[in-house]
Amino acid sequence: MKQLQKTADGRTYEEGVLKLQDGRELAWRWWGDPDGTPILRIQGTPSSRKQYNPNPNIQREVGARYLMADRAGYGGSTRKPGRGIADIADDYAELLDAHGLERVPATGTSGGGPHVLALAARHPDRVSAISVVVGGTPLVAEEVSQLVGVNARGYALAEQGWKPLHEFLVEVRKRLLSDEGMQGVLSDAPESDRAIMSDPAWQKMSRENIAETLRQGAEGWTDESLAMHGKWDFDSADVKTSVTWWHGDDDKNAPLSAARRVVATLKQVDLRVWHNEGHFVSITHEEEILKELLSRAT
Repeated sequence: MKQLQKTADGRTYEEGVLKLQDGRELAWRWWGDPDGTPILRIQGTPSSRKQYNPNPNIQREVGARYLMADRAGYGGSTRKPGRGIADIADDYAELLDAHGLERVPATGTSGGGPHVLALAARHPDRVSAISVVVGGTPLVAEEVSQLVGVNARGYALAEQGWKPLHEFLVEVRKRLLSDEGMQGVLSDAPESDRAIMSDPAWQKMSRENIAETLRQGAEGWTDESLAMHGKWDFDSADVKTSVTWWHGDDDKNAPLSAARRVVATLKQVDLRVWHNEGHFVSITHEEEILKELLSRAT
């Protein structure tokens, strides 16, 4: 084990790189006290192992330790062109093996939602319970029209293929890495999301996270966006693990109506809806989400 390190606000972490069976590298990070309950935490799109809640107390109060990893093409992880969602689920299974974890609770937020479902579908013995938080899902035309502008444009370009989408995301990447940042790119987001993005602590985290996430370029982001677009490469009906799905009814990144279609395919699911809240709702409800997840983990 590597020596624990600390951030400026007192968070403990440990990180390293795993050599996967196919030769790719997977960058990982543990967040939190080693005595905390291990939780596999799958972050959104685009995001990295460096994403965290600006409130440093939540993990300590709940007694949770997060294992996170950069998905292919993000941060310190090798890109896998043409990859699907199921490919990354298999990477997570290897990550659990490497850390001697047989079975853990897992959570997936936004673009992490399909990935945690794929893990449960393909490796049901590795997850004791899962939570999907504002999970991204395939959309219909009426739902695309409800999205914030940058996501509506990206979704439309994904219909045309990898190259047009990549060209667009290259430009969005430049904006994200500029002074404009996430709060500028998502300036048309619902009021509840804009309030969260206005927090200087959130902005600091977001700048650090996005700089790491997209340091290789926009290729991994494009690969992932196409993997999640349209029909998934696994069947959500194969998920036997208990699922709690959390969603805001004012989400303009991942519409609730689309989430309901996937929820309807799950065998053991509890859909919980927050009213008048948007896509970044997990920031303010993380303690609630963690406690509920751990109550189902056996």
